[in-house]
Amino acid sequence: MTSLALNTQTYREYLPDPGLADLVSCVWVQRVSRDAPPYEHRTVPNGCVELTWVVGGEEVSVVGPRRRAVVDRVAPGCAVAGLRFRPGVPHEVLGATACELLGAGTTLDVLWGDRAARASERIHLAPTPEAVVRILQREVLARRAAAPGPDALVAEIIRRLQPWRRGEVRELASDLFISPRQLRRRCIAAFGFGPKTLQRILRFQGFLALAQDVHRPDAGLSRLAAAAGYFDQAHLTRECRALTELTPAAFVREMRASCGENHDHGASFAVPRRALAGRPLRPSLGDACASSLAAL
Repeated sequence: MTSLALNTQTYREYLPDPGLADLVSCVWVQRVSRDAPPYEHRTVPNGCVELTWVVGGEEVSVVGPRRRAVVDRVAPGCAVAGLRFRPGVPHEVLGATACELLGAGTTLDVLWGDRAARASERIHLAPTPEAVVRILQREVLARRAAAPGPDALVAEIIRRLQPWRRGEVRELASDLFISPRQLRRRCIAAFGFGPKTLQRILRFQGFLALAQDVHRPDAGLSRLAAAAGYFDQAHLTRECRALTELTPAAFVREMRASCGENHDHGASFAVPRRALAGRPLRPSLGDACASSLAAL
């Protein structure tokens, strides 16, 4: 990955509109300076669907959930605006199931038709990327007003599979009073994959939240692994290779070189940082909390 000096590229997350807090984890804006080299970043699976728009582009892209990491590249002078749904966003809001979008991308006009076309017209007139994410939020609010609320069973599955819960997937179906086959079918529709894969992704997101919040280069991986819910460092290593194609040490080095202090992931990682703070490693919470987009 390319290592960039501070201020040649930035990434900022913001809390979503309060009316979307149960559906959207954050909205975000990324910028790369005109005089910077192309910015490359390894995006790891997070179980989420995202809407993204490159300033000057034609259409809003819909990025489905992933099983493996991909390396994204942002050209010099580019700005990108995005909206990240929480795992399990209802298909009535998005226009497709997570399974239909798994490992693939499409455009919003394919899912929303004329409404997406009208939104694109407003987006092209927006003066800033921050204005774009406000438009995207208004459109999602309008969609969710006409859709059923989030599936309570799906929400409970996510809650029980978080890394700080220490629950076993094999116990989940009986705890929820459904059959293992029903559990798998509901998970594949909601997330694109089964409950075990979702648990692995959520646990790695917990590790990522802790690793990004620890700035000492000598922070022990074994302590991070224990705090994030892995059995041991070897368990973390296997999972990290499967999800990122790198060892944990190589991944953390790359992440810190490509992100640095000019990246703010506070909105995405605030909850796992708080929930995992009582584990064997207590990370510093020195990063500023994400501000509301309304304050921009």
